[in-house]
This record gives sequence, C-alpha cells and structure tokens, in this order.
Amino acid sequence: MPSQFFGLNIAATGLRAANAALNTTANNISNANTDGYTRQKVKTAASDALRVFASYGCAGAGVETLAIERVRDGFYDGKYRANEALLGNYEQKNYYNGLIEQYLDDDGSTGFTSLFNRMEASIESVKTAAGTTEAKMAFVSNMKSITEYFNNVYNSLQKEQADVNTEIKLRADRISSIAQEIATVNQQINIIEMTGTTANELRDKRDVLVDDLSKIINVETKETPIIDETQPDRVTGATRFQVWVGTNYELVDTYEYKKMICVARDEDGSKGQNDVQGLYDIKWGNSSFSDGDNVKELSDFALDSMLIGGELQGLLAIRDGNNSEYFHGKTPNDGVTRKSDGSVVVKVNVDANYLKDMAKATLPPDGTIKIGSKTYKYDSWEYDGDSTYYFTIDHSTLSSIPDAGKNVSIGYANSYQGLPYYMAQMNEFVRRFSDEVNKIMVNGYTADSLDGVNMLTGSLGGNIKAEYSYEQLTTLSENKGYYKVNGGNISVSAVLLDNADRLATKADITEGESEFANLAKLRNMMDTTKLFRGASSGEFLTKVLADAALNKNNSNTLEDTYKALENTIENQRLSETGVDEDEEAANLVKYQNAYTLASKMIQTLTEIYDRLITQTGV
Repeated sequence: MPSQFFGLNIAATGLRAANAALNTTANNISNANTDGYTRQKVKTAASDALRVFASYGCAGAGVETLAIERVRDGFYDGKYRANEALLGNYEQKNYYNGLIEQYLDDDGSTGFTSLFNRMEASIESVKTAAGTTEAKMAFVSNMKSITEYFNNVYNSLQKEQADVNTEIKLRADRISSIAQEIATVNQQINIIEMTGTTANELRDKRDVLVDDLSKIINVETKETPIIDETQPDRVTGATRFQVWVGTNYELVDTYEYKKMICVARDEDGSKGQNDVQGLYDIKWGNSSFSDGDNVKELSDFALDSMLIGGELQGLLAIRDGNNSEYFHGKTPNDGVTRKSDGSVVVKVNVDANYLKDMAKATLPPDGTIKIGSKTYKYDSWEYDGDSTYYFTIDHSTLSSIPDAGKNVSIGYANSYQGLPYYMAQMNEFVRRFSDEVNKIMVNGYTADSLDGVNMLTGSLGGNIKAEYSYEQLTTLSENKGYYKVNGGNISVSAVLLDNADRLATKADITEGESEFANLAKLRNMMDTTKLFRGASSGEFLTKVLADAALNKNNSNTLEDTYKALENTIENQRLSETGVDEDEEAANLVKYQNAYTLASKMIQTLTEIYDRLITQTGV
C-alpha cells in the first residue's frame, strides 16, 4: 500500500508545476514587447502511477514538470524568411532604380530632350543670322552642353556603381559576422541542453540572427540530434545546426562557419568597359581566413547564380545587370597561336548579333578572359568586322597555353537592366550619333570653302585637352568604329570650340557663303534617321527613360507586394509565437488557482497528519 505521505507528495508535484507555470507566465508578460521573443509554456505529463496492491490496482502519483518550451512553428519561419529574401532583393532594386530615373529625367532645362531641342533650334539660328560667328558659336556651345549632359550622367552612374559595390562588401561582411554569431550561439545552446534543459532564450537569439540573414541572402536551416555512436539509445541533448545560403553554400555547420570575402579586381581585371575600377568578386573561405592571406586558394562564389536572393542579389543586379549582353564565344580547334615573340593570340568566334556591332561593344581594352575553366589576362583585342575576335594574352602571367576548342567568356550574363545596361545604352547612342554627325560635317565645307572637320570626338584618358582624331575613330580604328567614344568622354572637337567658323555649313564647295545645305542635311538626319532602337536622335531619352520607368514601376510594385506579405506572415507568426497579454492574464488566474488548490491540498493533508500523529498516537 502507498505511504501515508503519498498524498502530500502528489500535492507537492502540483504545487511545483503550478509554480513553474506562474513563473513562465511572468516571463512571458515581462517580454511581451521584446523583439524576437518566443512565448513559452510549461510542458507537463502525469507521473507514472504506482501499483498499490489494492482492489483498484494503481494510484496516480501526481504531475511531472518536463520542460519549459517555446511555442514556435517552423512552417511560418520558412515562409517569413523566403519572403524576406524577395523583399530585400526588390528593396535594393527599387531604391537604385529611383536614382537612375532621377539621373535620366528631364527637368525642363538640363535634361537631354531640352538640351537637344535647344541645339536643333540653334541650327536654324545659324541660317537666320546669315551664318554669323556668334550664331555658330551658340550652336557649338549647345552641342557641347549635350556632350556634358552625357558626361555628367555617365559619371553619376559610375559613382552609383561604386556605391553599390561598397554596399555589396558591407552585406558580405555582415553575412560572415552573422555566421560567426550563429556558430557561437550553437555552442552555447549545446552546452546548456546537454545538461537536460532547453536554452529557449538562446534559441530565440539564433532565430533572430537567421531572420536577419534571410533578408540579405536566401537561407535554409536544418537541425538534427547528435547521436552517440557507442550508445545510440542515449540522448546526448546536443544538436547539429546547419545553415545554407544561396542554396548551395554551407555557411554554418554547428560550431564551424565560412566567410564571404570580397576581393577587388585588379586595374587590368575589369569585366566591362564601363565598370569602375575595384569592383569586388566574392570568394568563399574558411573562418580562419584573415586579411593578407592568399585569396587565390579560395573558391569562387558564383555571382551569376539566380538563387542568391535577398539584398545581395538585388545589389548584384544593379551593379552588374547587363540585360544578358556580355562577351561570350568559342575558340576553334586551331584558335590558339603562339608567336615568335612569345605572345599568345586566341581566336574567338561569336554568334550574338550585339557582339558584331561595335556601337554596342562593352569589352574593356584589357582585362581578364575565361577560356574553358581557366582565367587569363589579355593586353589587347582586335575585331575582324564580322564574327571573329583576336585576344593577345599577357604572356608575362601565362603559366600554361590556353586550350583550343573551349568556350570563352568575359564577365557573366545578368539578365537585369542595371547600371551597366544604362551606360551601354548611352554609349550606343553617342557612338551612332557621333558617327552620323561627323559623316555630314567632314564631307561639308565651311563658309570660306575649307574642308569640314569632325564635330564630335572623345577625350583621351584624364587629359581633357587630348582627344581622338577623326582618323583614329574611322580609318585607323581596325573595325572598332567609335568604340573608344563613350558617355563619359564624348566631347566637341577642340577645333570647333576654338574657332566656330570651322563649322561646315555648306554641302558643296560651289555653294555661296549664305547657303546652309550641310546644316539642313544635319537637321534632316536628326529628325528622320532611325538612329537608336528604331527612333530618331531626339527620342533617345524617351527610349531609355521608358526602360528606367518600367524597371522602377516593377520593383516598386513588387516591393509593396512583399512588404504587405511580410506584415501578413509576421502577424501569422506572432499569432503562434507572440505574447498575447489577454491570454497571459487568463493563464495567470488559471495557474494561481492551481497553485492555491495545491496549497490547500497540502494544508488539508497537514491537518490530517496532525490528527493522525499527535491526537491519535498512544
């Protein structure tokens, strides 16, 4: 039969369970407004009944307080983190698309359309003013304003690219920092839980870190119990917690973590003609990596992956988005030649139409080229005017001869219309426009019957006074056309800036001084020639601004959509994990009553024992 004190023990278990529930309720109420806190509850179970060798067989032994657990549903965590990755992606795109739209927008005085209209009007003013030097100077000045517009916008876009590049490094560093924190928290959790308790607050901290990480990059987690191989049935209490980012990269494995390391490209390591120097490639390294270690031993993080997600993917799309127009081709089987001076020339055949149009060219004059699985540096390149390029490999850095019959690429395809796309669009326009204007100007004659000179050119490097000659841009360009002219260096010829009377106003040398057939031809070209994307010269901004407006509208709509979903999912998650003050108030009354009843039971049993021991004893 059970002990006379059996009931007292039962009441004591109830008292302890009610006390634990009251303490847990107090903790929930205290953290009702704590970010990241997960509501907790006491897990209880009936104690094993005791056999009492009586007619009723077994007697209940009270309640057993098993654990204090978090009330959390991993399903909502997964939904929230997947949405955060999409929200982070489009937040970055929307912000920078807004800046691009501002740079391109016409404010009515300094925008492209306004400047272009003034320039066209000044052509007519030359005729009206009978070709005076002042009227010609006004026309040249207005054309100069257009070139300065392109210079300013191009430089602004490059500045934005540099800013985005810095943001990418900050995100990569933050990912590494979060990985280290998660690994540290994992160790703390296991130390505590191997004693048989649950580290609820530390698990909350880890979940907050994973939530933060999910907005920067796609994240997946997995937690599995650690088994003692010598005693498989023994519960160790420890778990293995793994985190993957970008789908394929294991960032954290319990106590070990990886780093995302940004490595600036060399000055001759550019992947695009319009890229600013020092853009970062991302490497994947161990936690032991530190500044100064050899980065060549690190593996590459695939920037072209569409599964990166989060703010990092959005920033990469803005920084590298080229609308999938990048250099790629294949070397034929006889496409690698070593010359007598030791240099190596690689022949590359291309199929894409945009690679056969030098107005659309984005190849840097020197840089890195990937042939097969290996990367080489090239000093220069040539184009045959059809479908073949020739790259001269820097033999001073050559460790092995490139293999023939391999795929070749420079940079990578990013389908988004980011900063490189808009700079390439500007370059295409200024090259086509410069070509058409110069053809008319150099084939005309001045009022004094002198040969006409080209009007548009490009400045050389940092020296604003040096510029490309017309011969360098045409007959000596080796099929590259106006490739060397871009939005950043386009300028009006110094000859015309110094002497506006060198403007070719006559189409034929026999024309009189007051005839302006060449200017009429120029105006007609601007109004009728389909120069850029099926539009005339003055419609350039309409085409490009339409792209910017569409991208801005799409990114803004999607940001709003995922922001609304974030609120919805967060509310769903909080309905499960959050502290409801009304519910906790009801629990407070419930557990208080349970505690009071357990106390009353003990008091009753105390009176019984007192009667039994002190009043009936002999």
